[in-house]
Amino acid sequence: MMPCKLFVLSFCVLGTLALPVARAAESSPATSEQVMITDVQVRVSDRGTVVLLSAEGKAIPIFVDPTVALSIQGALNGEKLPRPLSHDLMHTILEAYGGTVLQTIITLHDGTYYGALTVSVQDQVKTFDSRSSDSIALAIHFKAPIIVGRDLLNSAERLPEKPKADTL
Repeated sequence: MMPCKLFVLSFCVLGTLALPVARAAESSPATSEQVMITDVQVRVSDRGTVVLLSAEGKAIPIFVDPTVALSIQGALNGEKLPRPLSHDLMHTILEAYGGTVLQTIITLHDGTYYGALTVSVQDQVKTFDSRSSDSIALAIHFKAPIIVGRDLLNSAERLPEKPKADTL
């Protein structure tokens, strides 16, 4: 793993972590046990901006547009940009109407990641098809669970172990 380099909002350049993982398996939450993502990171690789969804020592890389990456990173850090991005606007609109995001489920079909964003507004719950990056951004804004199927997580690559600190 290469050392991290600072790049807009503390992104890191990925070194030896192989990113084309999780493309081999097709995931459908209806046919697989569901797993809650425990960590979300935004990074920059030689292939572009990537969101890493991590759980159980594995990471699912989802390549995203730099603007979406900025929105996700801002939501993760609790930072507000001078002008709202689309996800900030949707967050504000939903909150103004008493709405909230309950969860998002990320699946992979034919090499494309999908999001199923579940929203509650005035005692009505609806699930919306969305780009995975949009549903991840909104889930983070609302601190809602991000869920993947066990088969999708199992197809992901194991994260490299952190080196142990030297002791005297």
